[in-house]
Amino acid sequence: MPWAIKACKPRVLRRFATEPAGFPRIPMNAVIVIPTRLTATRLPRKPLADIAGRPMIAHVVERALAAGLGPVAVAADAPEIEAALAGSGARVILTRPDHPSGSDRIFEALGLVDPHGRYDVVVNVQGDLPTISPAAIAASLEPLRDAAVDIATIAAEIVRDEERTDPNVVKVVGTPLGARRLRALYFTRASAPSGEGPLYHHIGLYAYRRAALARFVALPPSPLEKRERLEQLRALEAGMRIDVALVDEVPLGVDTPADLERARLLLGGARAGVMGG
Repeated sequence: MPWAIKACKPRVLRRFATEPAGFPRIPMNAVIVIPTRLTATRLPRKPLADIAGRPMIAHVVERALAAGLGPVAVAADAPEIEAALAGSGARVILTRPDHPSGSDRIFEALGLVDPHGRYDVVVNVQGDLPTISPAAIAASLEPLRDAAVDIATIAAEIVRDEERTDPNVVKVVGTPLGARRLRALYFTRASAPSGEGPLYHHIGLYAYRRAALARFVALPPSPLEKRERLEQLRALEAGMRIDVALVDEVPLGVDTPADLERARLLLGGARAGVMGG
C-alpha cells in the first residue's frame, strides 16, 4: 500500500475554542522525518547501538510514532539502518551520504517520501534522542498554529546551575508569548540573557513549514551560524521567524560512550519496570 497515504492518516491540527479571537491560525498536515547516519565521528554506528535489547534508532522511531502527528520516515545513509527498522512502522529512505547537516538530509528525504506536497509541515526529530517524550515531539507543532511562524522548536528551563555556563548547552534567548512559548531572538552557547530570570536549554528538534525548509536549505551558512556553530542562526539572520514551545524536561542526547551508558541505564530500567509490573 502507498505508505504516505494509507499507513498512517496525518493528524490535522485545528483551532481550539479557547484560542484568542483574531489570532491568525491554520490547520496542518505533518510528517516526521528522523535524520540519522552511521558515520558519526564521536560515536560511530550509534543508530545501531544496543539499548535495552533494541537499536537506538528504534527507540526514537517508537516515540515519534507515539506522538501521533502523522507518518514517520527515517532519512538514513546506510542499508544497515533500513534492515534494523524492518517492521518498525517507519519508512526508511536512503539518502546521500555527504549531506552537511540533518536539515539537508530531511529535505532530500521529504522530496522522496512526499513528492506531490501532501504534507505541509515536516518535523525533524534527531535520531540520537532515545528518551525524547512523544508529548515533547507533539509540542513542537504548537507554535506553527500561528501563521506568522516559519519554524518551531522546543526548549526547557535550565534547573541545574552547571548548565547555565556550559557551552555544550545551547540557550535560546526569546521574548515570552504567554506562559509556554517564546519568540526566538537568538541562540547561543554563552550564558544569556544576563540579569535575573530563567535561562532556557534549547532542544534540537524542529518543525518546519515545507516552504520554510526549502528556503532554509537554499541559504548559505551565515556569519553568526559559523561563529556560534549553530545552524538555526542562519534562519534568524535571514529574517525567518522561529518560535519555541516550552516543555518540562530535556531529553538525553547520545553523542558519546558515556551518554550511551546513561541511556542504557534509563531505558533498561524503564523496560524492566514495565516488564516487572
